[in-house]
Amino acid sequence: MVSTRASRQFRSITRSAAQTRILDAALKLIGDNGVGGTSLQMIADEIGVTKAAVYHQFKTKEEIVIALTERELGGLEEALEAAEAEQSQPRARELLLDRVIDLAVERRGVAATLQFDPVIVRLLAEHQPFQQFIQRLYGVLIDEAGNDARVSAAMLSGAVAVGVMHPLVADIDDDTLRSQLLRLTRRFIEMSDGSRDFKGAADTRTSTRRLSRAKRRGARLA
Repeated sequence: MVSTRASRQFRSITRSAAQTRILDAALKLIGDNGVGGTSLQMIADEIGVTKAAVYHQFKTKEEIVIALTERELGGLEEALEAAEAEQSQPRARELLLDRVIDLAVERRGVAATLQFDPVIVRLLAEHQPFQQFIQRLYGVLIDEAGNDARVSAAMLSGAVAVGVMHPLVADIDDDTLRSQLLRLTRRFIEMSDGSRDFKGAADTRTSTRRLSRAKRRGARLA
């Protein structure tokens, strides 16, 4: 597979112990309250420091959200690079999908918030390194750039995020949930591939019929 790897690596970004404590607290609070419902003061209270101490590490809540997103994407980066180096598309998908689901299950309490919170969605759309990473991610999982593939990617992404935190799965243990998600997401991808193959075959048949009609019309005119 061809890599479109950006030069920046999220997993190489280092954080101090103080910053890591702030990020851990922020992740918990954002999972409970969303970005809009979480303040710097709440983060400070969570770890027992002053607001000024938090401000010394991160000047704005947006900086904290960006740092959290970098950390979460960094957890996928090594698997993404390994998938991009794979020559086999099915194997590349499997490598990456395993890690995507592992991380979603590990973060099952906050997965949906991290993906659907409007502030995080905006930052993902505005921050170029995030956009490049997401494009690489779904380039491996879907391996096509058309509208069908983008809709499939959105459905797959939403299904995983909701699937790990929905009330219906609250009593399912992590290992069982991971196994079920892997099975069902692979089935979804196979169905998407089959749908595109069917559409491609249908388009070919339509083109053949049109060409045949055009030849008949040309023969009659001659």
